Amino acid sequence: MKIAFLGTGNLAVALGKVWAAAGHEIFVAGRSSDNSAKAAAAFSGTPVEPARLAAVADVIVVAVAWEGLAPMLSMAGAPEGAFAGKTVIDCTNAVDYATGRLKPESGSAAELVAALAPGAHVVKALHLFGGTSWPGRDSGAPGAAAGAAGDAGDAHAAPAAGGGRATVAICGDDEGALEVVGTLIGDLGGEAAVVGDLGSARQLEEAAGFVMRVVAAGYNPRFAVPDVRVG
Repeated sequence: MKIAFLGTGNLAVALGKVWAAAGHEIFVAGRSSDNSAKAAAAFSGTPVEPARLAAVADVIVVAVAWEGLAPMLSMAGAPEGAFAGKTVIDCTNAVDYATGRLKPESGSAAELVAALAPGAHVVKALHLFGGTSWPGRDSGAPGAAAGAAGDAGDAHAAPAAGGGRATVAICGDDEGALEVVGTLIGDLGGEAAVVGDLGSARQLEEAAGFVMRVVAAGYNPRFAVPDVRVG
């Protein structure tokens, strides 16, 4: 699969390394060609100009900060329909890091991406997992290491520790796109949980704020929710 990142930060590099190792072809575009080249070099990817991103991609991963979201989508031609028909993974964290408050007064970052990229099949995913150490599909080991804040403003949450695969909550309107994203999450060593349509994205984005508030209080958010046994 050809995966193109819009964004050159830690999240793009962390995901790109594992997906490249799984056999996917990776492209990277950002504001700076130097940053694109540096990020792509981390996993033998290919740097491209934002305007060429959609043309080379089967899947587009939006991994930029909230404040740069609309300008970067514009640079990539999304408002003109360049993303139409593409699976687009939105990893944006539109959260105020000081308060944990979601910055959009209504809706969500994912819904903004959908509005600015007509015809795109947008899926909200991976905004909670900066994950500097995803294990990959064939590893048997759970992921480790907290993510560092990057272009997407990653909440400092790590893939699963202490056994089991990380559960990645995702939402979107297109069944085919949800299946594609589920497969890619599997390649990371995680497991996708579809929690609703794209209208559910605000709830997923607010979860990042909750995580930040618990961390700021000095506690591990992993133990801030009930351990519910399923099945």
